[in-house]
Amino acid sequence: MTTEISPARRGTAAQPGPATSSYRGGPDWPSRFRSALKHTALIATAFVMLYPVLWMIAGSLRSQDQIFQAPGLLVTDPQPQNYSDGWGALASPFGHYMLNSAIIALGCILGNLVSCSLAAYAFARMEFLAKKMLFAIMLMTIMLPIHVVIVPQYILFSELDWLNTFLPLVVPKILATDAFFIFLMVQFIRGIPRELDEAARIDGCGHFRIFGQIILPLMVPALATTAIFTFIWTWNDFFSQLIFLTDPDMYTVPVALRSFVDATSESSWGSLFAMSVVSLVPIFLAFLFGQKFLIKGIATTGGK
Repeated sequence: MTTEISPARRGTAAQPGPATSSYRGGPDWPSRFRSALKHTALIATAFVMLYPVLWMIAGSLRSQDQIFQAPGLLVTDPQPQNYSDGWGALASPFGHYMLNSAIIALGCILGNLVSCSLAAYAFARMEFLAKKMLFAIMLMTIMLPIHVVIVPQYILFSELDWLNTFLPLVVPKILATDAFFIFLMVQFIRGIPRELDEAARIDGCGHFRIFGQIILPLMVPALATTAIFTFIWTWNDFFSQLIFLTDPDMYTVPVALRSFVDATSESSWGSLFAMSVVSLVPIFLAFLFGQKFLIKGIATTGGK
């Protein structure tokens, strides 16, 4: 036995719904146009910002006469020997200076991770006399230019016979002198629930066990952010390394690159650009592999 559907019900069932009407209306062209325009503007802005780096890469493959005569990025006659010439142009191979920078950067990273994390825990979790005043003084040191303290530091390190060693560049990091990273970690620790500390204290844990077993494992994003920024800032530091390192055998990458430019004779621009490209590789790798931790570390501390 079949059931016949009335014409009225058939008409109702055949009517298109809102989804069908929206589909027949076609794509949202204004929205797509705005999205395409936005992406085009972002790509153009990124190209403008990256143009100096791209020009430096192109200049590292040009001859000495063509570097400043061709402002474009097209390389007609590549000169890859600039890299081999630049690698051995100075008193030591360029890898020697990269090793010096790596040693200093590693020491600064370890110093900042240990000292800044301990200082941040003290400001965030412990109560002591003049805590707020000391925290304010610590924050004020962020605004203190390095030129104000470089002369007293030079006299002090000269009296300690630390000049032409890596100690003036590494030892201050062990003393938690980077207030920015202390503030970054303080903000991160304040976001960790205090109930975890109280539960650990009930189990008989002191401050060192709470810090090492509870707080420190949760601070991985902030620690990674500190390590990445310390590496980049130390690798690119020129002023303090130029002041404390005068022996060519102790030169780091920035100071060694300065040696390619001679005010009294012709400068080796091709070799300079080539070694500048080589020196950018560690920075690029740090950003490539640490981008996730940078975003997470900064995002989790910015809103507290």
